[in-house]
Amino acid sequence: MTDPQELKSVLCGVQAALAAAEAEPVRAALAAAFAPDAEILMCHPFGSCEGGEGWVETCLEPLMQAMPDLERRDMIVMAGTTPQGQDWVGCMGSYMGTFAAPFLDIPPTGHLAHMRYHEFFRIEAGRVIGMQAIWDIPELMMLAGVWPMAPQLGAYLNTPAPMTQDGLRPEGDGSAALARVVGMLEDLCRHPAEGGPEVMRLGDHWHPRMNWYGPAGIGTARGTDGFRHWHQIPFLRAMPDRKLDAMGDLMSHWVAEGPYVCETGWPNMRLTLSGDGWMGIPPLGREVLLRSLDFWRVEDGLIRENWVLVDLLDLYAQIGVDVLGRMGDFNKARVLAPIRIPPGVPT
Repeated sequence: MTDPQELKSVLCGVQAALAAAEAEPVRAALAAAFAPDAEILMCHPFGSCEGGEGWVETCLEPLMQAMPDLERRDMIVMAGTTPQGQDWVGCMGSYMGTFAAPFLDIPPTGHLAHMRYHEFFRIEAGRVIGMQAIWDIPELMMLAGVWPMAPQLGAYLNTPAPMTQDGLRPEGDGSAALARVVGMLEDLCRHPAEGGPEVMRLGDHWHPRMNWYGPAGIGTARGTDGFRHWHQIPFLRAMPDRKLDAMGDLMSHWVAEGPYVCETGWPNMRLTLSGDGWMGIPPLGREVLLRSLDFWRVEDGLIRENWVLVDLLDLYAQIGVDVLGRMGDFNKARVLAPIRIPPGVPT
């Protein structure tokens, strides 16, 4: 078991450079922290690249060009050794900045924009040797008013930090929190094969005032009733045969610190789209694999907050839907030019 603080220290320079992102300091920080051949696995449409320089060229540089005053705001930072003996650091937060130029052909708004990220870094010998990350690109599309898919059922919001404001410095043994989260997931998967909704035991695992912060496209839900209506019922109706990690080619990496738990999987869920009602997708009868990167906070033995990002653009791509291409059809009647905001001098 590696000391969590030692693992987090590997990323300190990267976090500092991206807090007020400028190209050269970011490149230098990533070169120091990342192994040159680090495997970078990014959400759709970025795909994979290699090393810190690959991450800059493929992902960060286009984002910095779109938001010249880009900043990266961590809200949860956790680290630890997985049961398989791997060392990981998990970060949740938002990229923010003035959206002044197109990003992935998403039209700029000229206003402050936010895009949640879940980024996981595998550490070995004091350097990052692997990364798995989802950026909530649909969130940015919705801010720009160009989301071309079905409206989400849950609420849309700039996802908040933990209520307890301690996500940057979790401390203590996380075994009890991990047991609660794993037990919850095991019970969720008992329905419908082993019985009705009662076998999921939601009230035994979730706090009555829980918040479930889903990705843009699904949205946020409050309480178990909100969770059922805005996410779980449509999800289970469409894919009742869901299977979680540790099955064949599926694998998750789990870390727990104090009341916090995080998981990354690439992919970590196998499902068949056999029913209707989830995000407007018809019952195709096709198997899909989901990448889900999650954080949980446990309070008084129950899950109070859950931050969830799913690579929805990759899911759509698996069923032959090019979301960015559909957006491009609408963009034929939009202006994609950069926005120049003059100095705000009173007259």
